Amino acid sequence: MARPAARDGLVSTREAILRATLTVVGERGVGGLTNRRIVAAAGVSLGTLTYHFPSQTELLREAMLLFAEEETAKLAGLVEGYREAGLSVEQAAVVVEHVIAELPFGTQELAPHELWLQAARDPDLREASERCFAAYDELAVTILRALHVPDAERLAGPVVALIAGLQLRRLATGASAVPAAEPLMMLLRGAQD
Repeated sequence: MARPAARDGLVSTREAILRATLTVVGERGVGGLTNRRIVAAAGVSLGTLTYHFPSQTELLREAMLLFAEEETAKLAGLVEGYREAGLSVEQAAVVVEHVIAELPFGTQELAPHELWLQAARDPDLREASERCFAAYDELAVTILRALHVPDAERLAGPVVALIAGLQLRRLATGASAVPAAEPLMMLLRGAQD
């Protein structure tokens, strides 16, 4: 059995490889992902990479899940900060727009979009992609319920899709911000009709 320090080393090496994978995918796309680029970015040997991740599919799956886990935890922390403020739906939509505008803007943010597109091509990645979106949906349900929005479960997917689409548009166009409050309110109001 590995000692705790040894396990910590394995976790940090594994995590370094996953973060390097996200960096390379963000910079070069999935097609530009090579073992040499990953090991250079992670500062590990080729043997270490293949020891932890015998296949590229497993590597991409785990990188996608790491990103989703961290992203939803970060966003959930933001939600908790506003939960007790008693915001109206309109105020919450403005907060969402502000949060989107404050999200980092660079190659790291391209990585999940690249991975989701790859999941469309590779059925072995679809489960991880589904888990990512399930985490986003769960977070959206939590927010919508806190705002007392009816049919939170039914609206979660479209809300997530709207926000992801707006973020993709921002990344693809280089816009510093993309208005989100008005489209979000249109979606929520339309659901109430």
